[in-house]
Amino acid sequence: MRTRPVLVYDGDCAFCTTCVRFIERRIKPRCETTPWQFADLDSLGVTQERAAYELLWVTPTGVTYGGAQAVAKLLLYAGGAWAVPGALITLAPVRWVAQGAYRLIAANRERMPGGTPACGLPAASRRADVG
Repeated sequence: MRTRPVLVYDGDCAFCTTCVRFIERRIKPRCETTPWQFADLDSLGVTQERAAYELLWVTPTGVTYGGAQAVAKLLLYAGGAWAVPGALITLAPVRWVAQGAYRLIAANRERMPGGTPACGLPAASRRADVG
């Protein structure tokens, strides 16, 4: 059984990788970070489709949060001053705005600083409503 949460991200996306490196250096949430391309998704209880669609936070008990809620859980788990924005992101209507902003960024991540054409999601993934 895992004792720490796992942050699962797209390792093929330079923007995603840059964000995770920032998280590791600045936020230090005491979790495992792994690109979904190298993760044992079955043991995490996550499908490849969902992992390719959004950032995931998998708790030690196997509960999975995606997108903006994964960010919220990461910030809450980091504690300290980071817990304040994490808590805010879990509250409606901030949660709705955060999820909309997350989806907008995810759909355009190849255009974000550090992004490359490899960061672009396949068109089918952009329209998916996974979570």
